[in-house]
Amino acid sequence: MTSYEAVKRAIKFQTPDRMPVQYNTLGISDTHWVGWNQDGSRYVDGHDIWNCRWERNEMDNMGQVKGHPIADWDDLDAYAFPNPNDPKLYEGMEQQFENSKDKYVMTSIFMLLFERMHSLRGFENTLTDLFLEKEKIAKLADDIVDFDIQIINNISKRFPDKIHGFNFTDDWGTEITTFISPELWDEFFKPRYKKIFDAAKNAGWTVHMHSCGQVSGIIDSLIEIGVDALNLQQPLVFGIEEFGKRFAGRVAFEVTCDIQHTLPYKSDEEIEAEAKLLIENWGTDAGGLILSEYGDGGAIGVPKEKSKVMYDAFIKYDRWKKAIQK
Repeated sequence: MTSYEAVKRAIKFQTPDRMPVQYNTLGISDTHWVGWNQDGSRYVDGHDIWNCRWERNEMDNMGQVKGHPIADWDDLDAYAFPNPNDPKLYEGMEQQFENSKDKYVMTSIFMLLFERMHSLRGFENTLTDLFLEKEKIAKLADDIVDFDIQIINNISKRFPDKIHGFNFTDDWGTEITTFISPELWDEFFKPRYKKIFDAAKNAGWTVHMHSCGQVSGIIDSLIEIGVDALNLQQPLVFGIEEFGKRFAGRVAFEVTCDIQHTLPYKSDEEIEAEAKLLIENWGTDAGGLILSEYGDGGAIGVPKEKSKVMYDAFIKYDRWKKAIQK
């Protein structure tokens, strides 16, 4: 079974012959990422293509938006949205398909909707806008959705049938609950995400979402509008067994041991036990799991050796490979 087939079968619950892997730290991956030029010169002059200003501290990490170009609504009139039809955004993509043969090819949008909203407006402003400036924040959200859809359409037209999955990031939770109520999320965000998901599905792509925090309150809605795989890197905030009872078999998971409480601090034996528990509870006999990783071990205090412990544990308890071997 090729990498492409293993990933597709895991996502679609069509019984892969092993658990597929996304583990670039170890140079092992069944997926292949192809990106457009969305980060601009963020690590040179500190601004991305949206003119959000990023800052980094002395630790090795991705940084954080500290300058919000529409922090005041009066700034909106002078603000220029990036042009999704700018050919420069797609320069160099063709070459990235090298070495993608038999892989599940992914593309992405970083900070898809909610994160883009608060990178432009500021986090506190965005949350209060949902109550106090509904028309203005709705217009901003709709403009971002339109941009995202045009990016998806442009990539799809440039590379028809070459891409299989669409990944995006939008962190939605604290360790206790979502930032806003599930009811408000359904009212404001659900129809907007659906438009983006529909565009990706029309391109023939599966939809993969990364979100940090305790987001179980919105997962039913995400499944309803078409998410195929969820990348949730803090499984302990959900309760692994309880969460599995609710969602295993309904959506696939790009799974890792907990990046905050387990990987940085726990013993090798505890990491192995958590990996086994995740395989048993978040997957099904038909599939549903892709072994993933945080991707920036230095930022969370997890050296490559510790990351290898987790990898070995998941491979050891790979229930799909074991079933084939029997």
